[in-house]
Amino acid sequence: MDFTPAGGSLQLDIVELAPATAKVVGPYSGGVRERKSSYQYQTTPDSSADINYIAHLLHNGESLKPYSVHCERVTQEEQPPVKAKRFGPTTFLAFLGCAMSCILLGYASSEGDGMAVLATVLLSFLSTLVGFGCRWKLVLPKRGSKRRVPRSDVVIKYPNGAFIVIKCNEDVARALYWQPEECHYLRTTRTYRLISLLGTLVLMFGVIFLGNARINSQLGFAASYIVLNAAYWIVAALPQRWNWDLQCYKQSPENYRERKPMQVTYATALWKAIAISGTTKWVRLSPGIAPATEQWDLWLAQAERVIKATPCEKDESTGEYTLPDWDPEVYLTKVLGPDDTTTVDKLETFEESMV
Repeated sequence: MDFTPAGGSLQLDIVELAPATAKVVGPYSGGVRERKSSYQYQTTPDSSADINYIAHLLHNGESLKPYSVHCERVTQEEQPPVKAKRFGPTTFLAFLGCAMSCILLGYASSEGDGMAVLATVLLSFLSTLVGFGCRWKLVLPKRGSKRRVPRSDVVIKYPNGAFIVIKCNEDVARALYWQPEECHYLRTTRTYRLISLLGTLVLMFGVIFLGNARINSQLGFAASYIVLNAAYWIVAALPQRWNWDLQCYKQSPENYRERKPMQVTYATALWKAIAISGTTKWVRLSPGIAPATEQWDLWLAQAERVIKATPCEKDESTGEYTLPDWDPEVYLTKVLGPDDTTTVDKLETFEESMV
């Protein structure tokens, strides 16, 4: 069973799934995902910075707390590709609708209500017909060559200040983060229009037959549609990840702990992402990750010196990493000044003290 992407145009042979708002940067590859999506109903405030729909689901981007930092190693397993779950919430809706159709058909037959029988058959067949016309398959990008490339790690920054550092190879990075996934419809535009015409006729005759059915049959239809509508609303409120089979990608979280407690701020989150990635170069690749000021340039320069001098240490017994002993908030306060009266003279004085 396949699904129609919300908001996708059914008259196109290829469409994209709805992306989420986030900045995607390659710390070592230098890649920046800042592309205006062709998704037609994009309503995010920053449509030029997005993350693929499947990658967003894989990392549960909607559940990230503000200023949180996570690190995951993502590998691709030798399993079937990403696809809709065979037994997911939408499958339950299909069985529920089928069961209600059988109940209505059985009741109409027992009552000898021929109009209700015809209405049940036509209106039940309508959903199957539409599903046949809208059937599509998901196609993830594949790498075209096997030449040597830089490290393919990826850093994702969400609007709430949360960061995810992804460690993966180029095949995974290309499929999930850099190029958009595509939905290839299995029917041509002409075939779809013919099916739409047939579906319209089926709907019209189904409504006419239902209007001439007995009152008890009409009440049964009304109750069925109320139950189905409530079920669809409940399923729509469930996490979207429940609808997808993502087992082909294995996620292995890597834990990084602080040497001492730090404040939960954006500067601290940015520092952790820098320390985990091992470089600050990616911060300036995408506008908006850090303010473009001299003070923040000094802060980034110091962060680079710290991670080069004392990189993250791994505890072989537990597999956890320890961040360098540096307080980004304290240093940022020294750079910016203790209040909002920082002047150019104060900045020059600070620079001289660092020589």
